Amino acid sequence: MDNGTDAAEGRQSEYALVLDGVRKSYGNREAVHGISLAVRKGEVFGLIGHNGAGKTTTLRMISTILRITSGSIQVCGYDVATEPDKVREIISYLPEDAGAYKDLTGRAYLDFISKFYTSGEAQKEMCGRGMEIADLGERIDSKVDTYSKGMMRRLLIARAVMPSPKLAIMDEVTSGLDVINAYEIRELIRDIANSGVTVVMSSHNMFEVDMLCDRVAMMDHGNIILMGTPEELKQKYNAENLEEVFVKAVKNNERSH
Repeated sequence: MDNGTDAAEGRQSEYALVLDGVRKSYGNREAVHGISLAVRKGEVFGLIGHNGAGKTTTLRMISTILRITSGSIQVCGYDVATEPDKVREIISYLPEDAGAYKDLTGRAYLDFISKFYTSGEAQKEMCGRGMEIADLGERIDSKVDTYSKGMMRRLLIARAVMPSPKLAIMDEVTSGLDVINAYEIRELIRDIANSGVTVVMSSHNMFEVDMLCDRVAMMDHGNIILMGTPEELKQKYNAENLEEVFVKAVKNNERSH
C-alpha cells in the first residue's frame, strides 16, 4: 500500500492524533524518550506531569514548532514532519504565555486575526464566531490591556478556536486564574469539545484534568508512565484523586530505575 493511501486512511480513521516512538533531543540531552499515544477524534486528552517532564516539548512538536528528532506524529493522517503546512491548517495551538495586541479592542483583535484565514462574508462569520466563543459582552469593545486574566484567556481561546480547527492544543490553559475564571474556562473547553473539536491539553491541575479529560497520559522525565481514563487510573492505584495516582506512579517509576 502506498503512502498516499496510508495517509488517506489515516484521515478517515478514528484518531485525530497519533504519536509513534517520538523522541526529542537537545544536543546530548534527550527531553522526550520515544513516547507513543493515540487520541480519538472528539476526545479531550490530558497530558500531565511536573515541570521538565516533557509536556510542553511534546505539544510543540505536535504543533510543528519543534522538529522531531525521531519517530512520527500524525494529525488526522497528515505527517507533522513531511506535511507541516497541512497540519497547521487544521490545528490551533495556545501556549501558556500567549498574549494579544493590547492597544486593540477585543473585537478589533479577533477581526484582525480572522483576516489571516479568510475574507469577505466568511471572515465576518469567523470573527462573529470568535466573539460568541469569547462571550465578553460589552467588554468586547474595551481595549485588551484593560482585561482581567480570565477575560484575556477567553479572548485567546476564541482566537484559537474560531477557525474551527480539527485539533486544539492548549498548554496550561487555566494557569494563574482564580477559581471562578478557571471554572468558566473549563466549561468553555467542554463546549468546544462537544462541538466536535479534539482537545489536547496540558495542566498541573489534577482536579481540572479529572473533571475535563476523557483520558490522560502522565509524563515523568520524558516518558509516559501511565495512560488511561481518570477512573481507570484511580482504581488501579486505589486512589481518591489523580494527584494521589500521580505521586504513586512517579515513586514507582523512580524505584524501577
